[in-house]
Amino acid sequence: MLVIGIAGTELNAQEREWLQHDACAGVILFSRNFASKAQVAELSQAIREAAPRPQLLCVDQEGGRVQRFREGYSALPPLEGFDALYARDPRAALQLAQEHAWLMASEIRATGIDLSFAPVVDLGRGNRAIGDRAFSADPQVVAEFTRAYVQGMHSAGMAATLKHFPGHGSVLEDTHFDDAVDPRPLDELRALDLVPFVAGIEANADAVMMAHVVYPAVAPEPAGYSPRWIRDILREEMGFRGVVFSDDIGMAAAFSAGGIKARVDAHLDAGCDVVLVCHPELVEESLAAVEGRKLDTMALTGLLGRGAMGWDGLLADARYETAQSRLSGGLA
Repeated sequence: MLVIGIAGTELNAQEREWLQHDACAGVILFSRNFASKAQVAELSQAIREAAPRPQLLCVDQEGGRVQRFREGYSALPPLEGFDALYARDPRAALQLAQEHAWLMASEIRATGIDLSFAPVVDLGRGNRAIGDRAFSADPQVVAEFTRAYVQGMHSAGMAATLKHFPGHGSVLEDTHFDDAVDPRPLDELRALDLVPFVAGIEANADAVMMAHVVYPAVAPEPAGYSPRWIRDILREEMGFRGVVFSDDIGMAAAFSAGGIKARVDAHLDAGCDVVLVCHPELVEESLAAVEGRKLDTMALTGLLGRGAMGWDGLLADARYETAQSRLSGGLA
């Protein structure tokens, strides 16, 4: 199944056709789809009304530089700042991370969107794409924050997605633009980068997003279309039973699988439940690529919005103003 990107702030005729396709499971929104709080809520409703079946509406609303919706939304600080606070007062830092998660998820749900792809549980070890999106360089500290963040998202009625499995933080390259290779053996990855994912799975995280990184000591292909990583390690060894998302197949590091059909097939055949097609110019070919495939239409039902949530209800919640106040000054 596919989660697709659309071009602008309103649906066009071609996008309405895409939403009719049996393989279209949802839509991921970006800054290009946002003009105002009211507009994006209307767009969300229009997507739902245009599709013959429930659609999973998604966004990356992590905070810091990866926050697609800004005007009318809380300015969420990046996760990196939690590390210094944790060094001074671990309990306060974890409580504030839980509030960050609740606030982020509550605003997204009030907008009519089901899922923000969060939290990032990669280690903060200098990767160009991750940067200040990571909690810490210490895997045990990241594990603690992962548990708190998943709990905070769940308390807002939103599913949590651990990304980017099995860990994108310890290589330099940004897989949006370059191939990335992490040569370390599996035992070292288990002792470091996998630790937060174990914690997140124990905390009942609902989904995992794969990394487009190659770990040649473990498998020859990028993790996102590696049966070894998805089936043997994530599913069997780690016991994960939730939804597995690919990262965007339009990223440069996904090109190694071949053309669009080859990329879609490789990810689905390896065990991804959902393939992200974030670039609208790739959607038509991606939908054609899945013709004739058996579709798991139940895979995403557990991620859909859990009960009604609107802005009126959120603004009336005493926790909202408190969380905004505590996070508005950053994490210093």
